Amino acid sequence: MELCQSLQSEDVAKTFRTSKQHDKNAEKIAGAMGAQHMVLNEEQVAFSDWINNNLSKDKDVGHLLLLNETGSDLYEKMDDGILLCKMINLAAPDTIDERVINTGKNISIFKQHENLTLAINSAKAIGCVVIGIDSHTLNSSQGKKWLILGLVWQLIKMYLFKQISISNVPGLINLLMDGEDISDLMKLSPEQLLLRWVNYQLDKAGSTRKIKNFNEDIKDSDIYSDLIAQIAPKDAGVNKFAMKKDDLTERAEMMLEQAEKIDSRAFVTARDVVRGQDKLNLAFVANLFNNHPALDPPEEEFDIIEETREEKMYRNWMNSLGVKPRVNYIYSDLYDGLIIFQLMDFIKPGIVDWKKRVKTPEQQSKLEAKRFQEILGNCNYAVELGKKLNFVLVGIGGSDIMEGNKTLTLALIWQLMRAYTLSLLSQLNSDGTPIVESEIISWANKRLEDGGKNISIKGFQDKKNKNALPIINLIEVMKPGVIDYSIVKQGDNLSGPDCLSNAKYCVTMARKIGAPVYALPEDISEVKHKMVMTVFASLMLADLN
Repeated sequence: MELCQSLQSEDVAKTFRTSKQHDKNAEKIAGAMGAQHMVLNEEQVAFSDWINNNLSKDKDVGHLLLLNETGSDLYEKMDDGILLCKMINLAAPDTIDERVINTGKNISIFKQHENLTLAINSAKAIGCVVIGIDSHTLNSSQGKKWLILGLVWQLIKMYLFKQISISNVPGLINLLMDGEDISDLMKLSPEQLLLRWVNYQLDKAGSTRKIKNFNEDIKDSDIYSDLIAQIAPKDAGVNKFAMKKDDLTERAEMMLEQAEKIDSRAFVTARDVVRGQDKLNLAFVANLFNNHPALDPPEEEFDIIEETREEKMYRNWMNSLGVKPRVNYIYSDLYDGLIIFQLMDFIKPGIVDWKKRVKTPEQQSKLEAKRFQEILGNCNYAVELGKKLNFVLVGIGGSDIMEGNKTLTLALIWQLMRAYTLSLLSQLNSDGTPIVESEIISWANKRLEDGGKNISIKGFQDKKNKNALPIINLIEVMKPGVIDYSIVKQGDNLSGPDCLSNAKYCVTMARKIGAPVYALPEDISEVKHKMVMTVFASLMLADLN
């Protein structure tokens, strides 16, 4: 673990240097129905730089890198899907089993589409929003640069943010305000944690300044000069001479020279600082944090709240659907019912009476007692709608959602995910009738039998699922020839590592043939029956599509 973390921090430190100035502007691209999309050249440059620095040693993308200085060839180089798959594994290691990626210099159009489909379904599984994106819209010939840049930014942000957690940096405990405990830190987004971190360091440096955003507040470089001087190792030779410069661009350039001394000049040019370029300044600060958190370890032992595998998977599922605001911690972020209503609307459009029954934050009272009742009203309404959707909610009241009761919240989220998965299948039924789980088992067994496979399952709890062979054979029947059986471990009594190896292979293969699988390999090798159901349902969905 320690080795992994030190390697990670070395990776982050090497992100990249930005050249002194890019005097670039934005490209406007017309989208559907008269929409205008902006592609900012400074983002294109910074993101391409990041890709060059993080993937240039990977032999599978040697034919694609380096991207040019302007980043203008980024879009074509994404066409074969290999770069995107590799970026996903940087953002969330081991998401994609790299044995499955189609590699090589000139792979066929079909194999390119397979890679892009794999990348899109894997991005969804780690919580990226990929609405309106498929393997065709990502092709550079479509000219939809804003979609590619948007996905690349989500992955870079995920990579930068993955270390910003209490389990990686216990010193984050120093950022607690009076009256708060660790669960309050869990509720904060990485952006909010970074703002707190900057303000904490400014306070330690004796500065009276405070930062509320990554645009207006940083334009004069003074906050950055104080921050860098505060977090830099004592022997780094960092100074604050930049503050004496009247010209803001010169001041920003001198400040970036100090960042370079601590190996953290990345993402922004002086111009991006002076203009307050939001995304790039956020990335610059995240990179500073990852390289030099400068937080003392906590003085006393405390229980770290670690997100479980199940919680993370549910959070990624919700976020991939584009719920607003993004979910950081499921127990606190569902407390007002609003995320739940959005999910219910995906399951059964129109079920939520947004006008009469829901109080959004803008509509809620300023008086605390009244607001409490309004939020409780939302949560009670969520339970009422759950019953309409035939959820089993015995003993679950609105107050349980509001208070973030863990067991009951998980029970509700699972039923939301199950209903969502089954609703996608029902939409493919010609008469729209609901699909039940027994039909998924019948479909899988019939497909396996028709395909000449001597294997079947009694249900999702069937221990035969442990070695992933029923799923692997089902994928082969759906798309004959896709499974490389030399990779697959065969036999009834496979060891734990062999079962997990098969499970990793089948999850990535399922995504490659178009199944939106959120489950993790461990869910299959440990036969977590709920998640096994979603894998079979996703495959049925891909088959019917």
